[in-house]
Amino acid sequence: MMAGVATTCEECEGKRFEASVLDYHLGGRDISEVLAMPVTEAGGFFGTGQARTPAAHAILTRLADVGLGYLTIGQPLTTLSGGERQRLKLATHMAEKGGVYILDEPTAGLHLADVEQLLALLDRLVDSGKWVIVIEHHQAVMAHADWIIDLGPGVGHDGGRIVFEGTPADLVAARSTLTGEHLAAYVGPQVTPPVQNRRSSGRGHYLCGQGVRGAYPGNTVYTASWRS
Repeated sequence: MMAGVATTCEECEGKRFEASVLDYHLGGRDISEVLAMPVTEAGGFFGTGQARTPAAHAILTRLADVGLGYLTIGQPLTTLSGGERQRLKLATHMAEKGGVYILDEPTAGLHLADVEQLLALLDRLVDSGKWVIVIEHHQAVMAHADWIIDLGPGVGHDGGRIVFEGTPADLVAARSTLTGEHLAAYVGPQVTPPVQNRRSSGRGHYLCGQGVRGAYPGNTVYTASWRS
């Protein structure tokens, strides 16, 4: 299949709007200029001044919270990675009253600094009483979890069985799986206190999945399987 070919429109010069539309301005910007703004810049634009729009500012704040502050407002969805689309969906649902969030590798394509920002966001969701379940292979996410369910021992036909469940600290101490070995190498010889018993709110939650059932006192559950 041949790659698509794109050319810039000579009439609008790639702005995608007729001249009559571009005559209208908000806060000194026409619509093409607004759509070209990164989310972080647009958050400030809609947060103060003549363009102040609280509803738009709230949405942009959520996008920045999930690590999408670098995207432009008008960026086509077809250019987003799987992880970016997932975080976009998360930002959309953050305004709703759902009690459980299930994410599949939300760190895909993220810089390390953005991973920390995403973990802080998940912490806020948990602290507000939500459940967060993540399928992930990023060591920083696994080390941050309250509970890990490790599937293995291998991949494909050699996997699919629960080979460990417990805290990240217990997984590191046991080193009984590939995930445990790699996570131990990641955290180093000292397991920091936040890795285990980060929260002890006492709220009981019930998890049922992959043939295992149990009531866990922790609030965040991360499901992790290591890819060899």
